[in-house]
Amino acid sequence: MNYDAQSTVARSQQSVLETNKLLRNTYSLLAMTLVFSAMTAGLSMALNLPHPGIILTLIGYFGLLFLTAKLRNSVWGLASVFALTGFMGFTLGPIVNMYLGLPNGSQIVMQALGGTGIIFFALSAYAVKSQKDFSFMGGFLFVGILVAFLAGLAAFFFEMPGLSLAVSAMFVLLMAGLILYETSQIVNGGETNYIMATVTLYVSIYNLFTSLLHLLGAFSGDD
Repeated sequence: MNYDAQSTVARSQQSVLETNKLLRNTYSLLAMTLVFSAMTAGLSMALNLPHPGIILTLIGYFGLLFLTAKLRNSVWGLASVFALTGFMGFTLGPIVNMYLGLPNGSQIVMQALGGTGIIFFALSAYAVKSQKDFSFMGGFLFVGILVAFLAGLAAFFFEMPGLSLAVSAMFVLLMAGLILYETSQIVNGGETNYIMATVTLYVSIYNLFTSLLHLLGAFSGDD
């Protein structure tokens, strides 16, 4: 009986160590990819490059996302993560430049950046500290993101500003939920691959930032 208790404690300690290692690796890689993404965005802004367009953006995003998922258990997975986040930073540069061109564009960008940081750190800290299981949100988030994505395409192609704003508001809520969900998955053992955890959190931050940009720009009366 004593041996069983010691074995249980040992397994529990091992699980905690593995979780802490996964969290450390995930947030370290996330920080590096965010810096790299900011560098490619800055380069794109400095060169005043045009946005590649929604079709090329989607092809590049989903292609690199598929490649990253395929290579997630090899060292090449790290290279594909940086390729994905670098590409997304490249597409972000022209968007930020557009908002900086508005009369109060700098304020809008800084507010979106600050809001993104506050939401991400607050929700991540809550999920890690509380260790609550948010896996029940998985199905809802999947359907919600799919619906919002399709609605966003419709708003773009049919030029529907009202629907576009609604989609941005939906994405803010959905990305907040995705941050809670993915962090909970890491803490509770639902996600064991730090590369895929990093990609999910990066995509959440990217979409949260761009959605806040759109909403703040619209409410400022300059979008």
